Amino acid sequence: MSRIGKLPVSIPAGVTITVAADNTVTVKGPKGELSQKISPKMIIEQDAGVLHVKRPDDEKESRALHGLSRTLINNMVVGVTAGFSKSLDIVGVGYRVQKNGANLTLNMGYSHPVEVVAPKGITLDAPGPNKIVVSGIDKQLVGQIAADIRKIRKPEPYKGKGIKYENEVIRRKEGKTGK
Repeated sequence: MSRIGKLPVSIPAGVTITVAADNTVTVKGPKGELSQKISPKMIIEQDAGVLHVKRPDDEKESRALHGLSRTLINNMVVGVTAGFSKSLDIVGVGYRVQKNGANLTLNMGYSHPVEVVAPKGITLDAPGPNKIVVSGIDKQLVGQIAADIRKIRKPEPYKGKGIKYENEVIRRKEGKTGK
């Protein structure tokens, strides 16, 4: 049995979960609404205040989908109640970010400023000139937008300049040695 898949998903107050006939799970909460189609092989049962995801058999595909399905539903519940956020740090002389309405303008050493447009459901914030916070209710979308912003100027291993996650550790390389 899957250690993650067998855990129940607790439904907090103010959150409603509906499961359609084609296993489309819709979660509504105080921060918004999320919907995800779960594999039709999974059996989703809703009791009083908890949701259980069960698998029909012990085939390899069913075992793989069991924990995934439970985690996807749990992420939706956490997203509509608390939300998700990722913080990025900008390291480098002259590298900075400015909030421009709902979008961000990054000066990253290129000949032009880079404009980052916030998609629907994502909030981009710049609390300082060297900090970016990406937040929203969809965990996958928050992570993808943070990765796209990091891709603009990845941290380099010699001086550590670039855009990095807040808790990311950059493996540093030694520079050239003179003889």
